Amino acid sequence: MWKNRLTEILKTEYPLLQGGMAWVANSDLAAGVSNGGGVGIIAAGNMPPDLLEEEILKAREMTDRPFGLNIMLLSETSDDAIQLAKKHKVPIITTGAGSPGKVIKELKPEGTIIIPVVASVALARRVARQGADAVIAEGSEAGGHIGEISTMVLVPQVAAAIDIPVIAAGGIANGRGVLAALSLGAEGVQIGTRFVCCEESTVHHKYKEKILSAKDRSTVVTGQYTGHPVRCIGNRLTAELEKLEKKNVPIEDFEKAGAGSLRNAVVSGDVDWGSVMAGQSAALVNRIQPAEEIIREMFCEAGETFWILNKKYHLDDRK
Repeated sequence: MWKNRLTEILKTEYPLLQGGMAWVANSDLAAGVSNGGGVGIIAAGNMPPDLLEEEILKAREMTDRPFGLNIMLLSETSDDAIQLAKKHKVPIITTGAGSPGKVIKELKPEGTIIIPVVASVALARRVARQGADAVIAEGSEAGGHIGEISTMVLVPQVAAAIDIPVIAAGGIANGRGVLAALSLGAEGVQIGTRFVCCEESTVHHKYKEKILSAKDRSTVVTGQYTGHPVRCIGNRLTAELEKLEKKNVPIEDFEKAGAGSLRNAVVSGDVDWGSVMAGQSAALVNRIQPAEEIIREMFCEAGETFWILNKKYHLDDRK
């Protein structure tokens, strides 16, 4: 049921990618998702090359299925990440925070699948022309750095504008969300926040607890005036950042106030002054499960929901 252009490209059981979340998406998580039938992703972020290489090698030991690497193009270590992907023949690359032109030029000849994250139709068209194999259309419901357009509105416009597969991201955490994304014209989904709370995730237990206890209005967006807004679960840090934003402090002072806060939350468990990045879908996450169980449950629910709708509205009888 779930075979399509995207699963053909990715060589996976399900049309699902795990989000490339800095400090969260390591080899343990990536291998868990890949072994579960999706595509696990290691987030290169600003990781030193020697540590990133260790993560790639570790993932290869933990899974014989396809996994990928997310390259943040504005990072000072992005060129190192590209070369490591080339050296170790990482099969799938997702990109963010910049133009993927250099990634496509360097890795496409190696047979690497390149999938940029986009937040607008214009960017989707541009990367499609550059040679991307698919795009991740990420709506503003997502966690971390976000664009301005919601998933519901962005995905169908991107799907109508380009001929390559579209992967929906932002606000998706269960089977109904998967089915909705496919109904909008996507051929797959990227899931981030839900996998933070899987058993294979090595984030601090306090970070997971913040997501598990999240409500529908628990997340806030800070840094709008910087041009790089971020969605997190509200805490003392976000309250302080909101004050700085209202005062219109210099951007460098604002960024300094949040420097290192993501690591503090993910690694040290500081959920008061750390940056607990999470999407609005956090409110839909209520338990910790193995990654494989999450994936199978999600797609079973999508299939069951489709069957229920088909029966309820007699879709088979319509001409």
